[in-house]
Amino acid sequence: MPRLPVIAILALLFTSSLCHAREIALTFDDAPTPDSALMTGAERSQRLIAALLKATVPDALFFVKADYINQDTQKRLTQYSAAGFHLANHSYSHQSAGALGPLDYLADAYKAHLLLKTQDNFLPYHRFPYLNCGKDNSSILAIRQSLSELGYKDGYVTVGTFDWYISSLLTKAAEENQTIDYNNAKKFYVETLYEAIEFYDALAQKALGRSPKHVMLLHENDAAALFIGDLIAHLRSKGWKVISPQDAYQDPIAHNFPNIIYHKQNKLAAIANSKGVPESTLFHVSENIEYIDTAFTAADIVGK
Repeated sequence: MPRLPVIAILALLFTSSLCHAREIALTFDDAPTPDSALMTGAERSQRLIAALLKATVPDALFFVKADYINQDTQKRLTQYSAAGFHLANHSYSHQSAGALGPLDYLADAYKAHLLLKTQDNFLPYHRFPYLNCGKDNSSILAIRQSLSELGYKDGYVTVGTFDWYISSLLTKAAEENQTIDYNNAKKFYVETLYEAIEFYDALAQKALGRSPKHVMLLHENDAAALFIGDLIAHLRSKGWKVISPQDAYQDPIAHNFPNIIYHKQNKLAAIANSKGVPESTLFHVSENIEYIDTAFTAADIVGK
């Protein structure tokens, strides 16, 4: 059997590494979220910053819901910037572009822009609330063009989760003075989110033929403050590399925006759907409230 030239072997190895990059960036929506029964907003930010720095995460991007900004919460945004992390635009009032329509949505996004453009470490990325880009193709195009003219790039995601609902169950338990088993909660959070990451990476392999530089959608919530360090450690133990969002947004997928209405899930789901993959297969099983309720109970996290 003839031997492959060394250069061919290197090319195969390089191609294989591109197909299985297993790189992911962390982004957090809805900053600076108000106090909860579990912790104050100030404590939440401090915990998140400490965990990300301890894990030597190269950067994280916090998408700001601008109507949360006041004299107290501004301090938290300043802390994120001072720690070396970055801020981006997640609208002012967090209303769906599909519900508002292009003119009202753009007015809302611009209202946020005026509050954010002078923030330290602000990056001109915009993320749609609920990942809803508009109700039809003409609306989507009009909104995207106007945001681009304002200097914004698409703050898309490739990995979505229901981390917000997991966190809400923990907060609800605290509100009701129930006992929380934090070890079980940590295990549930890490395993559920990791399964979603692997699901969307498999979807990428199917839709793109490769593993892109992923962008994960998380929220600035109590669960993240408690367990983000554990999730990062688990990712690395499975061969994943945590990269900066700026690096992730250099992936060629950033320029792939299918001309379809289905953009409410994430970019990978939209691309897969444009290639004929049915909507019913584009969601991870955990992106369902009833599923999480059942699994959360079975995990024995909350006691009376």
